[in-house]
Amino acid sequence: MPSSPSEPVKALALISAPWPLHSRPSVQLGVLKAYLRQQFPSLQVDAHHLYLSVAREVGYKLYEQISARTWLAESVFAALLFPDRHGEARKLFVRESRGPRRLAGADFDRLVITVGELAERWLDSVDGSSWLLAGFSNSLCQFTATLYFIRCLKRRWPALPTVLGGAGLVPAAADSLRVAFPEIDFVVSGEGERPLAALVAHLLQGRPASAVTPVAGVNAPGSESDGAGFDQMPDLADLPVPDYEDYFALLGTFSSKDRFFPTLGVEMSRGCWWRGRHAEDGLSGCRFCNLNLQWQGYRFKGAGQVVAEVAALTRRHQVLSVAFMDNVLPLSGGPETFGGLAALKMDLALFAEIRATTARDDLEIMRRAGLREVQIGIEALSSRLLKKLNKGTRAIDNLEIMRHCQELGIVNRSNLLLEFPGSDADDVAETLQNLTFATWFKPLRPVSFWLGCGSPVWQARRGYGMRAVFNHPNYAAIFPEGPLRGLCHMIQAYRGDRGHQRVLWRPVRRGVAEWKSQYNALSGNGREQPLSYRDGRDFIIIYQRRVNADRLNHRLTGLSRKIYLYCLHHRSVPSILQRFGGIDAGRLMPFLREMVAKRLMFEENSRYLSLAVNSGGARSI
Repeated sequence: MPSSPSEPVKALALISAPWPLHSRPSVQLGVLKAYLRQQFPSLQVDAHHLYLSVAREVGYKLYEQISARTWLAESVFAALLFPDRHGEARKLFVRESRGPRRLAGADFDRLVITVGELAERWLDSVDGSSWLLAGFSNSLCQFTATLYFIRCLKRRWPALPTVLGGAGLVPAAADSLRVAFPEIDFVVSGEGERPLAALVAHLLQGRPASAVTPVAGVNAPGSESDGAGFDQMPDLADLPVPDYEDYFALLGTFSSKDRFFPTLGVEMSRGCWWRGRHAEDGLSGCRFCNLNLQWQGYRFKGAGQVVAEVAALTRRHQVLSVAFMDNVLPLSGGPETFGGLAALKMDLALFAEIRATTARDDLEIMRRAGLREVQIGIEALSSRLLKKLNKGTRAIDNLEIMRHCQELGIVNRSNLLLEFPGSDADDVAETLQNLTFATWFKPLRPVSFWLGCGSPVWQARRGYGMRAVFNHPNYAAIFPEGPLRGLCHMIQAYRGDRGHQRVLWRPVRRGVAEWKSQYNALSGNGREQPLSYRDGRDFIIIYQRRVNADRLNHRLTGLSRKIYLYCLHHRSVPSILQRFGGIDAGRLMPFLREMVAKRLMFEENSRYLSLAVNSGGARSI
């Protein structure tokens, strides 16, 4: 990569607009800043975490509620971006504020004024004429805010080159995006390190933005076809430790009542290895997912690099919470990585997204390292539906990992996907049946299917009964007709079986609500295990709590005990018979059927899973 002049005249501004999680420094800005400083040692790179200032200004609780819901977040800055659509944006905000997750006490007009005044103060505090360029990272919930700040900067400093990139962009929409918003000079497709560094090298030579030669991965002015494709890091080992200094410096200016201990973002990998697995229809990855369109292939860091990054960041900033930003952890190297983290002898609090097939032994290693919370790719409790989603898992796999997390004291914050196009009454019936066995575990969060631009189901829309696909109608409340019609937005809608799906899945919604109510009652709001066992070596006692009834106690002795413990990982009937040669199917099957009838075990296709958790499981780690 070309080097910069020894004394660059201008600085580089990296900007993250609202509404990401305020309690995390932007990993995108942190990695980009560290990489650009590595490539251009004498270049000043400033990272502006504007969302953190907005969070303090509007209040952390309200900010969290807005940032968790796309249409609330996008409508606020839409009123600033398109003032003549303020009324429509307000209607959208008010409508989306209602429902089960009602947003109480939020005054939309006051909120718009507040963030607008903060934007003006920030613009007054910077000197865009001293910037080589302003680069924006855009993810979900940031689109209108990002466009607003780009427009504000261009109005004050028309010659300032602006660059837009990030996971919230649809790669195929780069041309139309710059046409709809001419304030954007460059659009980066895919990850930004190498394209942005190449762009910086050109600009450091004094070339105007309009005269920059084609850069791989960059859509530039006057050159719609050039710069196509991605230019990503061949080896993640070449990435430096993220630089979060600007975030912590800003946080340090807050009053003591507004300060908090953030969570640090760390990458183990980029992309999704499961996306490389093809199903019979030739599509890859989970059918609904469009999270990995900005990457080609899957790359991961070595265990030593990950451990060193965590150690460096936690010690530098003196915080102990770390979130791994991977869409899915690497297939290999996990035990080595988490074993290395455990060896740090730090009381870490880790979050990760994991596959439902993660082995119990690996979970134990992760727990020892400090894994406290996970989001598992569960999505469904129906094996029929899981096959349609191309998850590569079964309902029994999902129940097993839910059981393991419950036993190990790992908080499971996973979703149950409802209303997937093409799902049918049998999928619903299987889900409802299996919900009765999931009652013992922390409830999943029900989420409605939404159509992501570029996802496999979006690509194969006809096969899922979609007669037409178009931008989500809520965008009409945000954007004027021109930008709305010319852009393929991230969230799509369709004509097909949407109404049918909503009706079909209503019983599951009610079932999940009942699950939550029963779990809270059975667990004493999380203080007790609804279904647990204690092992006496020759016998086990299973404790089964019931709502508005006395607890049931079950004692299993001898071979019954051994079989129950053996099935803590789901087992087939032949494997059970082989393991315990002194029993035949005539004796085994009545026992297994009795365990299932009492909901102490779960059965799927002649495979059996024991559901009770060791009451001392979390403490034994």
